Order: sequence, then C-alpha cells, then structure tokens
Amino acid sequence: MISIGMSTSCAFPLGLEAAFRLGRIAGYDGIEVMVTNDSATQTAASLRMLSDKYSLPILAIHAPVLLLTTNVWGRDPGLKLLRSAELAAEVGARSVVVHPPFRWQAEYATNFERIVREVHLETGIEICVENMFPWKIAGKALKAYAPSPDPLDLDVDRMTLDFSHASLSGRDSLEMAMAMGDRLRHIHLCDGTKSADEGNIFDEHLAPGRGTQPVAETLQYLANSGWDGQVVAEVVTHKVRDPRKKLALLIETVAFAREHLAQDHSLREPLPVAAGASRGERRTHRRTLKSLPVAD
Repeated sequence: MISIGMSTSCAFPLGLEAAFRLGRIAGYDGIEVMVTNDSATQTAASLRMLSDKYSLPILAIHAPVLLLTTNVWGRDPGLKLLRSAELAAEVGARSVVVHPPFRWQAEYATNFERIVREVHLETGIEICVENMFPWKIAGKALKAYAPSPDPLDLDVDRMTLDFSHASLSGRDSLEMAMAMGDRLRHIHLCDGTKSADEGNIFDEHLAPGRGTQPVAETLQYLANSGWDGQVVAEVVTHKVRDPRKKLALLIETVAFAREHLAQDHSLREPLPVAAGASRGERRTHRRTLKSLPVAD
C-alpha cells in the first residue's frame, strides 16, 4: 500500500515534536523530516525517540538545501547530501529528497548527477530529485538552478514531484508524473493556483484540491498503475494560528490522499501519557486532546 506521510514543515513554526504529534493524530502513516537548523532534526537518536514515542516511522529525509539551512553540516552540498542519506539509513527511512543545485554552486552543479548516483550506491537510499520552479524578480526571469530546475532534464534515476512547484512552473502535474514514469518515487502533496508567468510570486503549497493542479487525477493514476512510492503532505499552515484549524487542515490533506488513492482513513488518538510523566508532559497532552476537531 502507498504510504501517506506528513512533512515536519507542515507544523512550522511549531517544533519537531509537535509535528510528530500532529501527524499521529491526523492519521498519517509516517513522517518526512525536513533537516533544519534545529539540531534535533539532524540527529538519529532524537528522531528515533520521537518516531518510537508517536509510533510513526520516518519515511524520508529532506536534505538541508534551503537558503535558510546554508550552514547546516557545512557548506559542501555534496557532503550535505551524503549526510542526509546516512541519517535516512540510521532512522530507517527509504528516501532522501534533494533539490537541483543552485546556479552559483558551480562545481556541485557540474557533478550533481554523478554525486546523486554515488550517494545512492554508497548508502542504498533513494535520492529523489525534486522539481523546482523559475524565479522572477521585478518581472525578470532569473536562472536560479543548474543544470535545470526540472529533473526531467537531468540524468537521474529517482524523482520527487511537487504539485506547488509544478503550478509555479506552469506545468501539468499529471503530465509530469506520466513523463517521470518509473523514476517517480516520491510525491509532495499540495496544490497551487497559477504560474510565475501569470504573475504568481509565491510557492503556495495549498492543501490539495484548493488550487488548479490535477492532484486528484494524478493520485488516481498512480494508484491504478500499481505505483509503490511515497506520498508526503507538504502544505503551508504557519498562518493558521488556531491549533484546531491547523489540525483540521492536515486532516483534510490526508483524507484527500486516502480518498483518491482508494484507502480508508481514520484519526488516531495521541498516545496516553505514562504514569511517571512530568507536569509539562501532562499539560501538553491535555492541550493536544483539546485541539482535536469536534465531529459535526
């Protein structure tokens, strides 16, 4: 069965443990860990502890390739990719998601396809190169990625399809999924409304079904074709202040995936607090229970 996970980025600006807690309650199968400046996201022991505590396996690791994580694990992007794969192996994850190189990472860009293959061969982890999008500043196109923001232009064996990035690029996600074929191993589940050429400047990461991408059709196509990759929610919730509404958005996302992958969905109660739990742990547990949505 296709696993449906939740990226820890969905819980931002809440912390790592809050992401595991929300993922469990909402009914996801597992977690994708976005490696950030938070040391807990970089350490196998801390990730295994949370995985065990919330009974949620770690499905994938997202390499620290954002501008905000420039200094995580040094400045060598090839080494950062290797460390991401080693971390994935330590926590039992199957995949690492990585972006194509930035244009200014000239040496890395030149050797990127070779590095991706070597890291896979060394660690056995699937290195899934994600589709990105064009950058526009003051209406002018900027070549941000090299050799290309589109993994279909690269000689790589495994790919990640992100619906929001496809939207910003003006691409049809279903067509991209079909073109990727067997190389498609990972999905970032989200949505978008319009492309950069249409004036959009935001990577929207909406809940699926709230944009214009053929998200439902793509999931149905994958399910009907016997695809065995991973689907991971990567939706923006940081503007949602109410914890009940944040949780409801994450439930909506996983329920959408279950529906179009023809799977059943149910919520899971948070794990009971142990008898020797601290006062802070008991308080957190009570807050979590109160955040559960009320049935209609």
